[in-house]
Amino acid sequence: MNPETLLKQFIPQINSDSSALDAQLLLAHVLGRTRTWLLTHLDEPLTPPQIASATLAFSRLTAGEPLPYILGHREFFGLDFNITPDVLIPRPETEQLVEKAIKWLAASPERRTVADIGTGSGIIATSIAMHVPRVHILATDISLAALKVAKQNAEKFHVHHRIDFLECDLLPQHIDPLSTDQHFDLICANLPYIPTATMRSLPIYGREPTLALDGGEDGLDLYRRLLRIAPDWLSPNGMILLEIEATQGIAALNLASDMFSESSISLHQDLAGHDRLLEIQIRTQSF
Repeated sequence: MNPETLLKQFIPQINSDSSALDAQLLLAHVLGRTRTWLLTHLDEPLTPPQIASATLAFSRLTAGEPLPYILGHREFFGLDFNITPDVLIPRPETEQLVEKAIKWLAASPERRTVADIGTGSGIIATSIAMHVPRVHILATDISLAALKVAKQNAEKFHVHHRIDFLECDLLPQHIDPLSTDQHFDLICANLPYIPTATMRSLPIYGREPTLALDGGEDGLDLYRRLLRIAPDWLSPNGMILLEIEATQGIAALNLASDMFSESSISLHQDLAGHDRLLEIQIRTQSF
């Protein structure tokens, strides 16, 4: 059997809009080759161990296991991140938050302290650290397993010395309001934002960690909690960037307006035109 025969056998069984691409990526991964190599060697005979390994991998994919979990990695912001079932699979939409954060920090060289709340696999913290010199980031998550993945990714790209990882619920419980060392110029967060009832009807339910998806009754529970405590942690004239679910734009905007009435608040759309990023620019000292 050769790769072409194997692909023809399994592609029709894959429930995906990109079934051919997914199958090619998976087979290339099993063979330890690139997709480009695979496509130029479709008629090369496979060994029995290779066929057995590929069949096992394809059985996982056709059973609904997400491809990034099988591959163990996912590209985000031009970087290849390690991914496990303990973390949410990175989405392209989150790159908008990272781009905005990097642009804001680049425009203000004196601002170099960042908090990445609910860091997951660490894609936001690591991407910012890779592009902003001298930045120091606190990356928090309630999941110790997720923090282990995040730390591995920071080490992979050699930015771990500029990121502190902390297991906690959003932010630590205690803060000294007079200590500037505990304040952040920028707070970023891509928290669970899917309403509980909606989440259970989505294809990703049960396939990605519920802890990273469930945002409560309206999807904004964690954002309410974060916005209540954020003023205690922000430096004067700091910034908050929050990724939100596409249908939450107006609700998130109203929530932020109620809590930060004197701040500049903007709602940004993603490439598909959906509300995706909430920006809060603090105009007054918040502590």
